[in-house]
Amino acid sequence: MGRGRQKAKHTKVARDLKYFSPDTNYGALERELSGNPRLEEDLEKWPEYSDDDAEGDDDLDEDESKTA
Repeated sequence: MGRGRQKAKHTKVARDLKYFSPDTNYGALERELSGNPRLEEDLEKWPEYSDDDAEGDDDLDEDESKTA
């Protein structure tokens, strides 16, 4: 009992993963690739993830170094 049984189990798992094909939601994929109309709404909710606010991130780093 040892390496042979363990290797066989890993081979079986790898084969299952290789040939596994989940159902694809093409509608969701199309929405994601065509552009998200909710992007502006999301950026209003979470402005810290906006690329426009990249300059403000530097200010936060300086403030953190002063307190440390």
